[in-house]
Amino acid sequence: MPADDLFAAATAARANAYAPYSDYPVGAALRGADGRVYAAANVENAAYPQGQCAEASAIGMMVTAGERRIVEALVVAAGQHIPTPCGGCRQRLREFMALDAPLHLAGPEGIRRTTTLGELLPLSFGPEHLGKAGPR
Repeated sequence: MPADDLFAAATAARANAYAPYSDYPVGAALRGADGRVYAAANVENAAYPQGQCAEASAIGMMVTAGERRIVEALVVAAGQHIPTPCGGCRQRLREFMALDAPLHLAGPEGIRRTTTLGELLPLSFGPEHLGKAGPR
């Protein structure tokens, strides 16, 4: 399986998810340009919209560590549907990830599909629209 280390890190993070309201634990793992893996889980809140997605948490960890570029990402969750990042997280990933970078979508059994951010977020708005090069 490609991205074994990402899958293992996201699965371990998912095991610690705090999802008492949705009962939908999610893990995410990002590979930075430095080769390190940054993983996190979703964290919900009784003020339901105030929770934090796994992808957003992993991005925060990555940025805190000083990395600014995602070269590969993986999201893992259970259920019959392929887990994909929500719209907000697609935009968050867009800030740090090239549109052609691999994005693996996994269930507990392994990767179900590999796509790109560009496929999930076509005609997206990014740093270049503001005259910025972005972290790519």
